Amino acid sequence: MTQLPAPYPVAVVGVGNMGGAMAARLLAQGWPVRVHDIDSRKHAALLSAGTTTHASPAQAAQGCAAVMVCVVDAAQCEQVLFGPRGLAGAMPPGSMVMLCPTIAPQDTETLAGRLARHGIEVLDAPMSGGPARAREGSMSLMLAGREELVARFGALLAALSSRIFRISERVGDGARTKLVNNLAAGINLVGAAEVLAMARVMGLDLGRTLDVIEQSSGQSWIGSDRMRRAIAGDDAPRAHMTLLEKDTRLAVAAGQAAGFAGPLGASVAGVFARASAAGLADLDDAALLRWLEDQT
Repeated sequence: MTQLPAPYPVAVVGVGNMGGAMAARLLAQGWPVRVHDIDSRKHAALLSAGTTTHASPAQAAQGCAAVMVCVVDAAQCEQVLFGPRGLAGAMPPGSMVMLCPTIAPQDTETLAGRLARHGIEVLDAPMSGGPARAREGSMSLMLAGREELVARFGALLAALSSRIFRISERVGDGARTKLVNNLAAGINLVGAAEVLAMARVMGLDLGRTLDVIEQSSGQSWIGSDRMRRAIAGDDAPRAHMTLLEKDTRLAVAAGQAAGFAGPLGASVAGVFARASAAGLADLDDAALLRWLEDQT
C-alpha cells in the first residue's frame, strides 16, 4: 500500500511528558493534532500551539487515520482503547494505533489482537530519550509491525523521529526491545547512584567525580543526566521513580518468560521497588542517590 499523503489528522491520547512533546513536535511540523488526557490541565500548553482538545479518547480519534497512545501502563491502554469512551469503536477499519507505552509484550499482543477484530492495525512503537528529544524529533522509536503499515504511515513516523529502529514484523518485539533497553537504563542508573554514594562516603567531591566518570569507562547517558540533577538536589519529577520500578519489573518477568534470569536484573528491580516504597515514588528517579546515601 502506498504512503498516505501528509499531513493528515492524527490524535495523541495521553499528553504527559512524552505524549505532550510528541504532540508539540507534530504541531510544529504542520500536522493537525487532536489530543485527550484525563488531566485536562495538560491540554493548556498545547492549545496555544494549535491543537484541539477532546473529552474522551473516542472523540479525539474521530476522523483520524492514526492515534498515538502515550499512557503509562497496560491498564490505562485498556481503558483508552476499550473503555466506555474508548477509541476502538470510533476509528474506521484500516486506521492505525501506535502503542507507545512500556508494557509487557503479552499485553501488546493481546491489545493488538483485540484491535484487529475492529479492523484497526497496530504498530508496537515504544519510545525512548525523554521529552526534550521527543520535542526535537530525535527520540528513539522502536517499531514492530507489518512493513506495509510502516510504509503507509512513513511520513508520520518521519515527522516524529529521525531515529527509527525497525525491530521486526512481530507485534510484541518492540515491547521486548524497550524492556531490554530500560533494564539496561535501570542497571546503569543504580550503578551510577551507588558509586557516587560510595564516593561521598570516601570524602570525594561528587561533581568532580562525575566529571571523571563522564570522560572515562564508567560513563552512561542516564547516569550523567540523573546524577547531575541529584548532585544539585533537584528531585523535580521528569521521570518518576515508579516508571523504572515498573519497567525493570516487567523486563525481569519478560526475561523469565523466555527462560532467562541474569545476575543483575532482579536486584535492580528490587532497588527501585524499595525506593518507591520508602516514599520516593513520585520523585524523579535521580532521587535514588539520596535514598542510597540514607541507607548507608
